[in-house]
Amino acid sequence: MEKTTIETHSPSEDFSSAASAHRRKFLRKIESRELKVGILGLGYVGLPLGLGVHDRGFQVLGFDVDPSKVDAIRTGDSYIQHLPKSRVAAALATGRFEATTDFARLGEPDALLICVPTPLDAHREPDLQYVRKTAEAIGPNLRAGQLICLESTTYPGTTDELLRSILDGSGLACGEDYFLAYSPERENPGDLEFHTTGIPKVVGGIGVAAGDMAEALYDACFSAAVRVSSTRVAEASKLTENIFRAVNIALVNELKVVYDAMGIDVWEVLDAAATKPFGFMRFNPGPGWGGHCIPIDPFYLSWKAREHGCRARFVELAGEVNVEMPKWVVGKLQRALNEEGRAVRGAKVLLLGVAYKADIGDPRESPAFEILDLLLDLGADVTYHDPHVPVAPTMRTWPDLPPLRSQPLTTETLAAQDAVLLVTDHQAVDYELVLESAPLVVDTRGVYRQATGDRLIRA
Repeated sequence: MEKTTIETHSPSEDFSSAASAHRRKFLRKIESRELKVGILGLGYVGLPLGLGVHDRGFQVLGFDVDPSKVDAIRTGDSYIQHLPKSRVAAALATGRFEATTDFARLGEPDALLICVPTPLDAHREPDLQYVRKTAEAIGPNLRAGQLICLESTTYPGTTDELLRSILDGSGLACGEDYFLAYSPERENPGDLEFHTTGIPKVVGGIGVAAGDMAEALYDACFSAAVRVSSTRVAEASKLTENIFRAVNIALVNELKVVYDAMGIDVWEVLDAAATKPFGFMRFNPGPGWGGHCIPIDPFYLSWKAREHGCRARFVELAGEVNVEMPKWVVGKLQRALNEEGRAVRGAKVLLLGVAYKADIGDPRESPAFEILDLLLDLGADVTYHDPHVPVAPTMRTWPDLPPLRSQPLTTETLAAQDAVLLVTDHQAVDYELVLESAPLVVDTRGVYRQATGDRLIRA
């Protein structure tokens, strides 16, 4: 890859000579590929990011509190299904990729990119404990000239309010001694077309120097860096992207319920609407929402909006619709079993797929776990099959679910069920076998578009 040529002087500089010197040194290191980048959090966002930055010629030092992740990287292994271990091993072999649990080494990198979870608490309000703890770990190790960039999805103001207030406690001055920016992650697990560094990166800094440094780093590592005027704009852009999807998912989920009551097939309706070459963008209904962003981001904005005396009503309504979908699906299953003279209590139900979307092993915030929880509360005997999730992990949102393992998808397993509930439409599943062998199939994904019969229920 050719070296990136970067201007080391900006005619619009509005920062001190000290800040200017740090900026020039940082940009020179990018150009010469001497810059060392730290990745804080080596999960679904951090590990692909670290590998992408490494592939652009930079030194990478990854940090994680989980020793098992660090041990896996040190042995050239991968714990993320869609990232082949050969890629980790190849990065390790160059001597420019390393992982550690030793946060005393946070002073080594020139840039620290924070990729930690930002979940919701029990009241569906932002839980920033991981961002806070990460900042508190950086503080004692912060050194002059470092760029700190938050990538975790959050509400506008997190970077310049929470993060800055903690880092300023180091005694170093933001924009003078250290530099703070925000660049939202756009990772899409399992996407074969848009890989991590092939997606343009939005960047906003606190001050011109921080913005210049972050823009230069991401421009060197990604297909493009899209500079915005502030960290708050960058934070808001990420929420907007995912709220757009959340609202449209809620719309088609609500239409599914309405059309179902009218005896109309929502999938046929969507096929017809999608023939319009303008003014329509297709979204498909499902059993709810899932993943690391869509079920969480809308609540971050609605919470922050209340602080400003506003209501994000579309956002809140979308959340209500999507949160209720698992209950509607379970209700459809209950009614189908009732038609067979069978109660949910004691019924054997196999969930087909527990990942949040097709063909990946990522279970985060999957509606399958809400459905599982609801069915267990009703007394059902629930198992699951998922070729990508052999063992159901402990879930932060559903901590009390029993340990489960994926069951083999055989004729005998299917025939032994009272119902199979199709939650995630993995391509690796033999759907003909399911329909032939299961006494009742509830399809939430439109897999059985052409099939008919009393044994098939669309939900």
